[in-house]
Amino acid sequence: MSGRARVTLFAMLATLLTSWSLASLVDSSGWLLQAGALLAVQSGVGAGARRVPLGRTLTVAAQVLVSLLVLVFLFAGKGESTGTGPMAYLVTDFGALFRQGVHDVGEFAIPAPLTDGIRLLLIVGVLLIGLLVDLLAVTLRTAAAAGLPLLALYSVAAGLSGGGGASAVSFLLAGCGYLLLLLAEGRDRLAQWGRVFGAPPGGRAASASGYGGVAASTQAVAPVRTGRRIGAVALGIALVVPAVLPSLGGGLLGAQGDAEGGGTGIGGTISAVNPLVSLQSSLNTPDNRVVLKYRTDSPQLGEQYLRILALDEFNGVKWEASGRALTDVPERLPTPPGLSEQVRGTGTEVRTSISAADTYAQRYLPMPYPATSVDIPGKWRFEPAGRTLVGDQLGKDRFQNVQGAMYTVRSLLLRPTAVELQAAPQPDPAIKAEYTKLPDNLPPVVADTARQVTKGAKDDYTRAVRLQDYFAEDGGFRYDTKVASGTGPQAIARFLADKEGFCIHFAFSMAAMSRTLGIPARVAVGFTPGEKQSDGSVNVSMRDAHAWPELYFEGVGWTRFEPTPRQGITVPDYSRPEAPAAQPSAPTALPSQGAAQPSAAPSQADACPPEERKLGECGAAAPHGNTGSTGGGPSLTAVLGWTLPVLALLALPLLPLLWRRRLRGRRLAAGDVMAAWRELGDAAWDVGIAPDGALSPRRAAGRVVVLGRLEPDAADAVHRVAGAVERALYAPPGTGAPYEGLAADVLLVHAALLGSVSRRSRLRALFLPRSAVRLRWAAAARWSALTARAAAPLAKAGAALARTRARLPLRSRG
Repeated sequence: MSGRARVTLFAMLATLLTSWSLASLVDSSGWLLQAGALLAVQSGVGAGARRVPLGRTLTVAAQVLVSLLVLVFLFAGKGESTGTGPMAYLVTDFGALFRQGVHDVGEFAIPAPLTDGIRLLLIVGVLLIGLLVDLLAVTLRTAAAAGLPLLALYSVAAGLSGGGGASAVSFLLAGCGYLLLLLAEGRDRLAQWGRVFGAPPGGRAASASGYGGVAASTQAVAPVRTGRRIGAVALGIALVVPAVLPSLGGGLLGAQGDAEGGGTGIGGTISAVNPLVSLQSSLNTPDNRVVLKYRTDSPQLGEQYLRILALDEFNGVKWEASGRALTDVPERLPTPPGLSEQVRGTGTEVRTSISAADTYAQRYLPMPYPATSVDIPGKWRFEPAGRTLVGDQLGKDRFQNVQGAMYTVRSLLLRPTAVELQAAPQPDPAIKAEYTKLPDNLPPVVADTARQVTKGAKDDYTRAVRLQDYFAEDGGFRYDTKVASGTGPQAIARFLADKEGFCIHFAFSMAAMSRTLGIPARVAVGFTPGEKQSDGSVNVSMRDAHAWPELYFEGVGWTRFEPTPRQGITVPDYSRPEAPAAQPSAPTALPSQGAAQPSAAPSQADACPPEERKLGECGAAAPHGNTGSTGGGPSLTAVLGWTLPVLALLALPLLPLLWRRRLRGRRLAAGDVMAAWRELGDAAWDVGIAPDGALSPRRAAGRVVVLGRLEPDAADAVHRVAGAVERALYAPPGTGAPYEGLAADVLLVHAALLGSVSRRSRLRALFLPRSAVRLRWAAAARWSALTARAAAPLAKAGAALARTRARLPLRSRG
């Protein structure tokens, strides 16, 4: 195989290995086989065009044209064509399929179903990256620059998958592919300078033998081998260092988050120290990773907000959580403040099992409000006023956090009615005094606007609803996450004037305006309900981060309102005076755009999926008869699906051993002396004695005996085989005697050669035989013959064209 053909092959391999990082985006990886086949066709066209040869522009054009034709054949009839003819088909049918793919990407959660549109997007993306890699590495001969499109492909996969698809395995495959491409290109460049010399293997050739020349006192290591070692070490460091030094961050393998819970928001942490910057970073990040998964038996999933903490102090600079004393977590949390038995009696206690991602490090525990009990491992403390759980200190600068935790929360699903809220008595004086405090520097426009919006309202509930409607519907406010997240008094005044901001501005402004009206108010920070998955679980991602105001009503307690006009968020039913009082509301729409609404009931499947088992939803197994279809163990398909790849992986190291054994049996079974001599030479080559075609059979046998340090019996067997070879080559036909012990002598020499080397060399000879390079030589010879046959018709056509032009008159040429 020529150097450029080798670089072409490894460029295709590097693209395909990097494409593996996209596998986690969809629920089926069958598209990878199609992408690999099309990538091979595209690379083959490029190799043929360069063999002709064609110019660089024509080579790329030929690759694009053939790739388009293959795509047309593959996706024929998948779209909705509205025209006739090839051009109309390409424009309308492919355009419709592309639009459908873009729509499907926004519609489905990861892993998405492999629709025709998504499959087209994936394959076209891989082909485009493969074309760029082939152009840079092979056509332009700059393999190092080919790492840029490969990095772009990996980065897109890592960003879309939220870090789960961009695992250590994906990074390792992508890195190995790029490293192999660099080594192939380096070897090609090095080969253009001439032969690479090195010392004899193991330093066996001594000057006294007469065969080795100069003793190998020093060994010249080939630059290619040095490059392999440097690349392997660099790749190992890239994988190991982030794991050993977590302070460096997750890098390409995914952010690790902030162990103290005071992170920057890049890792998905909503920090208790500065939740505003983290929340805005979470809403604006392109890496919308999943931070929480949960299952619940709540019949009203639209109310399943996961609350982290409450910001209850407005000090003239910002909203923040006031410092309060922490207690041990009780087995049963105390009754929420202000909740009457009447409202509690109409509510329901629900159970929610939550699993936090390994990349989510939050010191405050996300859970539904109001929680009644929490079952979680680790050291946690309870803050009674805000009803939050806080990670306890584990050591110097180390605190318990929710990273990777699985926990269960029981909470109350309350259904207050508009009538109950409207008839709520005056709040407790202590609560009203604490939660209606306002800073002295609050601009008058805040109170003036609140009074103007609520003019004519007779009670606090009506005032709260009018404030909510003012922000969400009537006031002309616009949702924009790019606005600066200041929340001080001046920022609220600016927000009321500019009328644009995101949930921070809406929540803090409504809470401040409520306090000016004498309504106790605070701000909660957490997550909206999330996005339902096909297995019944719900994913909560970074863009589900949210802030909302909580207003206090005696008899109901702290009650959520929703002033943010964000797409997918609806206001609570109890904030609508016309809402039915006795009927539970239907599930509200979830906040994630394009998400399907969660089902209103928990899964009732008999079998427990792995996701439920991880979240602790299985409970005790109920005894029942074996039906043959719903057993708790893995299915036969799953067992075979895991067993066969594992067996194939374990069998890979045995392939060279099996190949050599089969080849040895074929050579010795034929009884041919020359085949047996080749087998003896390969046996010596496998232990480090490279063949030398310039030596006669007798001198070659002596070289094997000396370098292999063979015992007399094995040495005699080598000379007997060499003598038979000389007779076969030089004796007159028909004079050679049959050699009955040929196979036995070769096997004796093979065993003696293996016994004369160290264990490491013996294992190398068995599992990584050097003579296996003959396979590569044979493949290169077949490839050369194939390309020669393919080029012959082109050469004949060119010669015929030249002869035709030569016969034309001079005036007709050109």
